Amino acid sequence: MELKDPLWEEICDEARRAVAQESVMADFFAAAILSHASLEQALCFNLSQQMGSAVVSAQVVSDVIAEALQQDASIGERTRRDINACFDRDPACETHFMPILYFKGFQALQLQRVAHWLWSQGRTVLALFFQSQISEVFAVDIHPGAKLGSGIMIDHATGLVIGETAVVGDNVSILHSVTLGGSGCATGSRHPTIGNGVLISAGAKILGNISVGDGVKVGAGSLVLESVPEHVTVAGVPAKVVGTPREAEPALEMDQYISDKSVN
Repeated sequence: MELKDPLWEEICDEARRAVAQESVMADFFAAAILSHASLEQALCFNLSQQMGSAVVSAQVVSDVIAEALQQDASIGERTRRDINACFDRDPACETHFMPILYFKGFQALQLQRVAHWLWSQGRTVLALFFQSQISEVFAVDIHPGAKLGSGIMIDHATGLVIGETAVVGDNVSILHSVTLGGSGCATGSRHPTIGNGVLISAGAKILGNISVGDGVKVGAGSLVLESVPEHVTVAGVPAKVVGTPREAEPALEMDQYISDKSVN
C-alpha cells in the first residue's frame, strides 16, 4: 500500500485553492504541482526548469536530481524539513508550495543537496557544473563539498557564499549577503562550522576554520574571526559577545534584536 505524504497532500490542496482564486494560473499550477504524484517529482520538474540550458537540457538535469533523490532518501527528508522551516519562520511564506515555486534560497539549497550527493560519489565535474549554474541563476554560491543539515531557511539568499569545508547544523536560519568563508591559503578544513539553531543575520561574514556554537545569534553586518561559544549574541567588526539570546534556538524566532541580557 502506498504511504501517504501529508505535506504533499497539503501542497496539492494549496495549489487547488490558488487556482480557484486565480484561474489564469491553472496551467502553471498543473505543470508545477498538480500533474505530479509526489513532492520528489515536483522538485525534479521545478528545479530542472531553473537549471536547464542550451547545452545541458532540463530533462538531463531532472534525471540527475531524480537519481540523487532515489539513491539518497535523506535528501527528500531534509527537503521536507526545509519547507516547514520556511513556512514556520518566514511571515511572507503563506503556503507550503511557495518555497518550491518562488523562493530562490530554498531552491538553491535543494540543488546544493543534489550537488553534494554528486560530490560524495566522486562525480565532481557534474557537481561543479551544478554549483556554477546555481550561482548564475540564483546569485547563491554554495560549494558542493559543504555539509548542510536540515530545517535550514535561507531568507532572500542573494549574495550568500558558503565554502567547500563549511559545516552547517540543523534548524539554522541564514539571511542574504552572508559569507561562510575561508581564511588564508591552507588546504584542509578552512571554513566555519555552524551549530544547531543559529541565526546568521544579513551581511554577516564568518571566516576561517572556527566554530559557532549551538543557539548563537550573529548580528547583521558582523565580522566573526574567532570561535563563538554556545548561546550568546555576537555583533560588531570584529564581532564580540554583546548579550545572550532569549531563545534557545534564535533561528526559529528570527528576532533581529542585538542584546537582551548585558554581558558583565
